[in-house]
Amino acid sequence: MTYLIGIDGGGTSCRAAVADRDGRILGRAKSGAANILSDPDTALQNIIDGARAAFVEAGLDPAGITKCFAVLGLAGHNVGDAVHYVRRSLPFAEAHIESDGLIALQGALGDKDGAVAILGTGTIYIERQGQNVRYIGGWGFTIGDLGSGARIGHALLQETLLVHDGIHAPSPLTSSVLAEFHNDPREIVEFARLAKPGDFGRFAPRVFEHAERGDVIATLLLATAVWSIDEVLDRLVAQGTQKVCLLGGLAPLYLRWIAKRHQSRLTEPEADALTGAVALALARYGVDRSSAHER
Repeated sequence: MTYLIGIDGGGTSCRAAVADRDGRILGRAKSGAANILSDPDTALQNIIDGARAAFVEAGLDPAGITKCFAVLGLAGHNVGDAVHYVRRSLPFAEAHIESDGLIALQGALGDKDGAVAILGTGTIYIERQGQNVRYIGGWGFTIGDLGSGARIGHALLQETLLVHDGIHAPSPLTSSVLAEFHNDPREIVEFARLAKPGDFGRFAPRVFEHAERGDVIATLLLATAVWSIDEVLDRLVAQGTQKVCLLGGLAPLYLRWIAKRHQSRLTEPEADALTGAVALALARYGVDRSSAHER
């Protein structure tokens, strides 16, 4: 029997699922990072390892992945060289690479119209109306990703240095950051010089925590971040979007801060991105999409 494979490949892990040709998921597994831009060879190996482990979890011979049809949702799917290299090297009978955002949209909304706001280390918004899918944002930390964990963390470190210089009044939030860096601004500068978006992003939950306590600086930083998200949601609504799912690691933290005018449009996702990848594999290669269901 020929099986379907769904892959959700991200910068920290790769999740894989194997399903039958009716879309019934038989097994799931998780492997290491699958960032095809920064380390395509490691990503490729983890994609293969994840697929094989999903077969084992389903009680199937892992050698069977060579006969499978796969849809992979991968960050950086629009960077041609990396995608071509990975696609050529995959062991599957046939494979189609999509964005990790598209499989998240499919998992969250199924075939319905609406949008997802993926709020994590970065940010990106994807809306669907009928057959039309549109992406907003996702341009990366250095020039985009407003409202992201990386941006919030970066802004916090900037604010901490302004406090150290006596330009802004301190708060418990900035005091906690200074203490972490031994009250030495040079350590902050050195950290920031080498930091990647995820390194900045680890400070974001602290901003939410202090904002809940009324910390003035945390409230200001969070208000700026929320404003950038509400601005995009305003645009989506103006274009006819009626349903929005908040996804990503910061989604639960953002939920109560989103403007009241958008609260009625927020909805829980139907399923996760991996389920979305399987659904897209079913649509592309399967028999009867309407019969797809979880084991």
